[in-house]
Amino acid sequence: MTHPFRSLALGASVLSIASAAMAQENVIQSQDSYYTAAQAELAKKIADQPNVGRAKNVVLFVVDGLSIPTITASRIHEGQLRGVDGESNSLSFEKLLPYVALSKTYTHDAQVADSAPTATAMVSGVKSVNGTIGVTQAVQPDVCSSQKGAEVTTIFELAEEAGLATGIVSTARITHATPAATYAKVAGRDWEGNADLTEEAVQNGCKDIAAQLIDWPAGDGFEVVMGGGRQNFMTTDQKDPEDETKTGSRTDGRDLVAEWTAKHNDGAYIWNREGFDGLNLDNTNRIFALFNRSHMQYEVDREKDAGGEPSVAEMAVKALDVLSKNEDGYVLMVEGGRVDHAHHAGNAARALTDTIAIAEAVQAVYDKVDPNETLVILTADHSHVFSIAGYPKRNNPILGIAGTADDNKPYTTLGYMNGPGAKLDEPRADLSSIDTTDVDFLQQALIPLGESETHAGDDVAIFAQGPWAHLFHGVVEQNLIFHVIAHATDLPTRAALAQK
Repeated sequence: MTHPFRSLALGASVLSIASAAMAQENVIQSQDSYYTAAQAELAKKIADQPNVGRAKNVVLFVVDGLSIPTITASRIHEGQLRGVDGESNSLSFEKLLPYVALSKTYTHDAQVADSAPTATAMVSGVKSVNGTIGVTQAVQPDVCSSQKGAEVTTIFELAEEAGLATGIVSTARITHATPAATYAKVAGRDWEGNADLTEEAVQNGCKDIAAQLIDWPAGDGFEVVMGGGRQNFMTTDQKDPEDETKTGSRTDGRDLVAEWTAKHNDGAYIWNREGFDGLNLDNTNRIFALFNRSHMQYEVDREKDAGGEPSVAEMAVKALDVLSKNEDGYVLMVEGGRVDHAHHAGNAARALTDTIAIAEAVQAVYDKVDPNETLVILTADHSHVFSIAGYPKRNNPILGIAGTADDNKPYTTLGYMNGPGAKLDEPRADLSSIDTTDVDFLQQALIPLGESETHAGDDVAIFAQGPWAHLFHGVVEQNLIFHVIAHATDLPTRAALAQK
C-alpha cells in the first residue's frame, strides 16, 4: 500500500511538472537549446535523492594544486584535444560527482597553505601548521620535540584498526606531503629520508617519513602503496635500477624495500612497467611500487620513462583489484601530485594534461566500484596563482593567444600572478613568433620568481558522490572532509569496537 504522505508528494510532483510545462508556453525562449538543456538538468537535480546508507568504501582523490581556473582550463583543453567544443565540455568528475562545495584552505598559521597541513586536515579533521604533517596546531615547525603528544589519528589508521584495507597511490614521491599525511607524524615535511633529519630531530628520536611508512603500526599496514620516491627507501650503497649513476639516499644502512619484502610474504615489490603488467593478483595481496627515484613523470612525458610507468588511472584500478579483496571494505587515496609541480614551473600545458589524467582515473574508478556503497571525493589541497583572462573568442585554443596588450605584444589566455614566466629587469617578451601551445611553453607572469610560482589562498572545490556525499554543500572548512568520511563509514566507532 502506498503511504498517504507519499501519495500526496507524488501528486504534488505531477502537478508541479504539469504547471512547469504550461509555464513554458509563456516563455518566448523556451525552445532555445540552452534553455531546454537547463530544463533537463533541472529535472535531473529534482529527481536526485541523497544516499544515507553506510559507505563500505572510500576513494579520496586529491589533485594537488587544482584551482578552479585549472578545472575550467582543463575542461576546455580536454574537449579541444578530442575535437569537440571545449567550453561546454565536462570532465568526468564534474559529471559523476554531483555534490559540490567550496573548501577554505587556510591553515592554523597561514592565509596561504602548503600541501602538508592541508592533507593533514583532510585525513585527520584538524587544521595544522604549514610545513608539518600528521600533527595538530600544538606543534612547532621543524622542532622534533614539539611533535610528541601532538600526533593525530588519520582515517587510514582508523580503517586499519577496523579491519578495512587501505591504499595510497600518487604520482609524486610517496613520502611527499599529501601521501605522507596518511601515515606520517613529523614536525618537518622535508624529513622524507633519514639524511633529511635535523640534528635536533635525531637527538630526540624522530623518524623520517619513509621509515614511518615501513614501520607503520596501524592494523596490518597498507595493502597498496604506489608512487615515486625510491631514493628514500634505498641506501647510499644501492644503485638505482633505472639509472646506475644514482643511488639511494639513506645513510642509516636500512634497506626499506628489503624490510617491507621480508615483512609481507604475500606482497610484491615492483619498480617498472614490466613488473606492473606482470602482477599476478591471484597470489598477491599487497603491492609496494616505487616507479621513480623521485617523482613520477608528468603524463605527457610518461612514455619516455626509462623503466616505464603506468598511468594514474591504471594504478588506481590495480589498487582497487587488491583492496576489494577485503569484504569489509577499503579506504584509498589517489593523488595527482604533479599538477602542483607544473604550476610551480609556470607550465600550464603539463598542469592541464595531468588534470585530464586524473579525470580519466576518476572515470576508471567509478566504472569499477559500486557507486551506491562507495563514497568518492575529489578535491584539492590548495590553489595556485593561475588565471584565465582576456576576451578570447569561443573555441580559441585555451593555450593560445587571447589578444594584444597596450604594449602591442600578444598575451595568452592563461597566465600566472608570479613565477618563472617573468624576468627581473626584462621587458615582457613578444610572443608573436612563439608557439604558446607547445607543451614546454612557460606562461608569462607578472612578478618574477625565478625558481617557483607560489600557491594561492582562494577556495578550492570538493566534488563527491555516494553515501552522505550530499553533506558537501556550501562553503566549508577543509577539515570537514575527514568528518564526512568518518560519519559515512562510522570508522571511529568501528575501530574502537575492534580494539575491545
